[in-house]
Amino acid sequence: MITLEQCQAWDQADELAGLRQQFDLPEGTIYLDGNSLGALPRNALVRAQDVISREWGVDLINSWNKAGWWDLPTRLGDQLAPLVGAGEGEVVVTDTTSLNLFKVVANAVRIQQRRHPEKKIILAERDSFPTDLYMIQGFSEFLDQGYVLQLIDQPEDLEKAVTGDTAAVVLSHVNYRSGYLYDMQSVNELVHAQDALIIWDLCHSIGAVPMSLKESGADFAIGCTYKYLNGGPGSPAMLWAHPRHRADFWQPLSGWWGHARPFDMSTEYTADAGIRSFLCGTQPILSMSLVACGVDIFLQTDMQKIRRKSLALTDLFIQLVEQECSGQDLELVTPRDHKYRGSHVSFRHPQGYAAIQALIARGVIGDYREPEVMRFGVTPLYLGYRDIWHAVQHLKAVLHGREWDQEKFRVRGQVT
Repeated sequence: MITLEQCQAWDQADELAGLRQQFDLPEGTIYLDGNSLGALPRNALVRAQDVISREWGVDLINSWNKAGWWDLPTRLGDQLAPLVGAGEGEVVVTDTTSLNLFKVVANAVRIQQRRHPEKKIILAERDSFPTDLYMIQGFSEFLDQGYVLQLIDQPEDLEKAVTGDTAAVVLSHVNYRSGYLYDMQSVNELVHAQDALIIWDLCHSIGAVPMSLKESGADFAIGCTYKYLNGGPGSPAMLWAHPRHRADFWQPLSGWWGHARPFDMSTEYTADAGIRSFLCGTQPILSMSLVACGVDIFLQTDMQKIRRKSLALTDLFIQLVEQECSGQDLELVTPRDHKYRGSHVSFRHPQGYAAIQALIARGVIGDYREPEVMRFGVTPLYLGYRDIWHAVQHLKAVLHGREWDQEKFRVRGQVT
């Protein structure tokens, strides 16, 4: 039996516990939704005020040079590159995950058109976050050259699905619903063995699990900064492209920020030779400036330590739910095996949506995804073992007491 006292002892021994003080978390709230929107770093408010009052208010347009606004997308890219196993000049922070996926799918397809024009299949998971599928569908329809989106139903289907007809594979490193984690190295090798290209969606893994994009041989990657990286709601996404493709860098959204000499004001587009070629239009400086506030905290530790605590906390969550909430129609949908688990835990329950709303009313914030899945994000930078203990006690009370069985908890908001 796991006890509160044991959780308190683990908190005392936690080498990452001090980082919690760098987040502004509401009193009385246990935040288990950092896999959807990260918590507020305390230094973000100071940074925002400085950007608004000094850089914008005082220095005005001079801040494009004086404050380094122009180079901010690549400077941030270099800052977060160690978190994904990338090198300097390989990552850019810009636009949204969806737009960046469009760019890299277009780049991958163009590379394959030159090398293997007969390849017409873009492979993805049916259980991908839907925007990935929508963007691939939209790109294929726009291109109108016979490209087909093929979907697999389970990770184990991938090996047979990748064939000589596959042009590119788009996978979520960690599945948004179940928390399933792909082995990046083995998947890269599988895809490349069929002369296909691999694109990784890192939205639920960047800042949560260690990875090495470059060393493992991935081709492209995109991901958001507002989840585990705590960049703020709607903060710009990241994009990585392997330097071996540099001679083939191309994307169809050829805006002026991706130009080699933007201030020549030429009527002809000449792409930058490096990662800046994936930029498009003028960047959202206010939101972009806050991304570093979250990344700075990560750089005070390392991803291996974060991963160890993540696995310990998710193990604890699973064990406590099974210990305290048995007989309550809960089905674990997250892998038990550490090799295949990200940093959130999902349980299916027939009244999952209402149960999450009842938990939120108690100050325990998780979220819900169809069908019937309750998600609990575990963010080691600001969660402790006692948080997990108390969260499960609240879940136990909600389920045992049928607190979810109230009309107010069944009313669906626009965002679930």
